[in-house]
Formats: sequence, structure tokens, C-alpha cells
Amino acid sequence: MTDPVAKVLEGAVDLHVHPAPSPMPRRIDAAEAAQLAGEAGFEAIVVKSHHHSTVTDIMALGLGNGSGPQVFGGVALNGQVGGLNPRAVELCLKMGGRIVWFPTIASPKHIEHHHAHPNLKFPKLTIKLSPEAPIDVLDEHGQLKPEVHQILELIVEHDAILASGHMAPDRITAVFEAAREAGVKRMLVNHPNFVIEGTYEDARHWASLGAYIEHSLCMYDDRSTFKNWELDTLVDWIEAVGPERSILASDLGQTENPLPTDSFRVIVNGLLEGGMGEAKLRTMVHQNPGELLGLA
Repeated sequence: MTDPVAKVLEGAVDLHVHPAPSPMPRRIDAAEAAQLAGEAGFEAIVVKSHHHSTVTDIMALGLGNGSGPQVFGGVALNGQVGGLNPRAVELCLKMGGRIVWFPTIASPKHIEHHHAHPNLKFPKLTIKLSPEAPIDVLDEHGQLKPEVHQILELIVEHDAILASGHMAPDRITAVFEAAREAGVKRMLVNHPNFVIEGTYEDARHWASLGAYIEHSLCMYDDRSTFKNWELDTLVDWIEAVGPERSILASDLGQTENPLPTDSFRVIVNGLLEGGMGEAKLRTMVHQNPGELLGLA
């Protein structure tokens, strides 16, 4: 008898894996993440760091060129790469990067949220770094900074993916509306209800601009130190925007958390048992992320 979970995951794509090296504690490196993904039948993964471009990690390990899953990287625009730095984006994309995450841990929204919620379920640094300085996409007049437009032009040139990072909803909207006008065709909103604190209405608007809404499985897995909600919340978000604009990603790789592929198995099984059809799940774990990466 065919395993329905394995059937759903055949050819899946995980856009949000957090491997070592990192100043945050990780239980696997990119090579191990790729091996696990291959064993589970995944077509591709994207590895992410909040602190550096992961493209050189992939190249150094020689990943994605053999018989296993394809492995892609990108750059998050936080302080360690110079923030809203077109040069860092150019280097990443010209070396094969596929995603540009706007500020995550350096976004004003993340910093404010962290101060308001000191017990925020987020990894702690294993080495001491300078505190994150807020990196805003708007200038003192409420307009997008010139470097934002330069970065969007680079994303268009390389047909890369623009990701929201941890920006506030109004910032995501400002950047995504400008991105659509600039000709960006691939857009992704990360965990809209975590740190970002977006609404269904926000998500529907972003989807209307052409964005996919990504949900992090680590926030719904009982075994995860980052669990915040039950599966019903995930289902509500999927129904609010529609599976055709939703993506499931692990957001895993941290020490003491489940492995990315294990979380996919658990959450997919839970959604199947809850009555969600295989076709909807395949859309969110295979078709949509594959299309974003240009694999579909």
C-alpha cells in the first residue's frame, strides 16, 4: 500500500532550512539537510542564514550538482551583510543565489517584537555579537530608500525571489507594491502570523500582488521548541488565502528541534488526518515552491 505522506512529499521543495554554519545553534549542516531531503524524496531545498549569504556554503560543499536534491541559497539583508546592501545582493545572485530576504532579525518589527516579548521563541546566539541595529526600508519621509529600488532591480535582472523577512505588514506592502511595479515576478511572505503579525486581509492583498504566503511547520509541530499554535490555525490561514497561494516550509535545522523532513511528515500526516486532500497538500509542498524556484 502506498504511504499517503510519502506520496505527498515526493518531489517536495523546502524553501526554509536553517543549517550550520551559523552563530545560532544548529543540529545539521547543509550537506546533511540535503541528504535528509533526498532520502525523503524532495526535489530541492533552500538553505538560509540570518547572518551571511549561504551561496558560498553550498559551493564549498559541492551541493546540488549530483543525483540528490537541488540545493539553493540566498542572502538575508541584516547588519552582518551591510543591511540594504545592493552589492551583497549582486554578489549573491551572480553566484547563483535564488532568494533575497529583506531584514529578518534586524527589521524594526522583529526588534520591537523581541523587546515586547522577551521570551520570544527564537534561537539564542552561541557567540556574542553586537546588538542588531534596526534596518528600515523607509526613509524619514516615509518613502522607500533608493537602495531598496536598486535591490529590486537586481532581483528582476536575475529573476530571483523577493522574500519579506520579518518586516511589518506596512513595510511588506510598500516593498511588494514597488516590486510588482518594477517587474519582480517571484515574491514570498514568511510566516505572516509570527513576528510580522499580519492579518488575513494583509495576506490576501500580498497574494493579489502575486506573492505566496509561507507557513513555518516548526510553529505547529508538538516536538518543536518554537511551537506557537495548533494545526487548526494553520488550516485557517490556508483557507483564508487558498492553497493556490500558500506554501509549507520547515524553518528548521536548529538544535533540539525536529529535523526538517521529520516535521514535514508529521504535519502533512496531521493535515491528511484532518481531512485536507492530497491535491491541496501537493500544491503547497511541491507545485507552489517549485514554481517560485523556477523548477515547475
